[in-house]
Amino acid sequence: MTKTQAGKSRASGRITLAMVANKAGVATMTASRAITQPEMVSQALRDRVERAVAELGYVPNRAARALASSQSKVIAVLVPSLSNAVFTEVLAGIQDALDADDYQILIGNTRYSDKEEEKLINTYLQSNPDGMLLSGLSHSPRVQQMLSTLRMPVVSMMDMSSDPEQLTVGFSQFQAGHAMTRYLLDKGHKRIGFIGAQLDERTLRRAEGYRKAMQEAGLADVKLEVMVAEPSTIALGAELLGRMLAQAPDCDAIFCCNDDLAHGAIYQCQRRGIAVPSQLAICGFNDLPASAWMNPSLTTIGTPRYRIGFEAATLLRSVIKGDNPVNKQVDLGFTLMARESA
Repeated sequence: MTKTQAGKSRASGRITLAMVANKAGVATMTASRAITQPEMVSQALRDRVERAVAELGYVPNRAARALASSQSKVIAVLVPSLSNAVFTEVLAGIQDALDADDYQILIGNTRYSDKEEEKLINTYLQSNPDGMLLSGLSHSPRVQQMLSTLRMPVVSMMDMSSDPEQLTVGFSQFQAGHAMTRYLLDKGHKRIGFIGAQLDERTLRRAEGYRKAMQEAGLADVKLEVMVAEPSTIALGAELLGRMLAQAPDCDAIFCCNDDLAHGAIYQCQRRGIAVPSQLAICGFNDLPASAWMNPSLTTIGTPRYRIGFEAATLLRSVIKGDNPVNKQVDLGFTLMARESA
């Protein structure tokens, strides 16, 4: 049977802090300070404890530390997708913001499912996280009930709340959808279609912004909307372009709720010999890396995904530390990237 350097069987129990202290020749409390508050002990003593930790293979017990300090140093983060580049960039911002304070992140993928979100929150609450970062503002009644009873700060990401007391970092999905539609109207387009997929809350708010702009222009028409619940992909964008032209053949511009749909729409136009933008303008949303290099390059909405993650985590961290931010809503805005496709 494999033994640790302390001669203790791996099968008989974990290495304890007391064993580390004994190995380093210090009191248990001193060993604890050297690990959790290294600035409080001398460099020489810290080096002895670190050597003992390395030799014994000691792994600190975060649960015990949380009980002692009333902080778990754990943040729960829920996003709807781990494959979508939008949310991988959000996660990168969160990680960078929390690294300095040695937080551990519990990442959950809700898969755009209310039931999955409920299950993940229930599971993560057992780890007594210091705070939580959630994607979006809309949640099931069960989740809303859980959030209302939590004694921890929760920051919502990706959109802006109408409640000034709700901790929120993002931009107005509604205003972004309205701005893109207004841009196409100002370019002289009148029969502007909207293609939406996944139908999550962000897509629906962009669609609301589109409808508002079309209504204001007196050009709203339900035949100009193609909305499906399927996940957004390039292939789906190509398919939905065909549906749009079948039900609205006089369409002169299309606003796609995501860039990948717009990429597929442009490829399909090329297959059909439809000139973009002279015959049909195509726009997207999120400014994915490939969008600037399409032929033609894609007009889209640039969204500050990394900054949303970074600022949301920074806001959460400050509230955990006891700060009462004057501005609980951080609107990072969006950028209309006018390119060749419209």
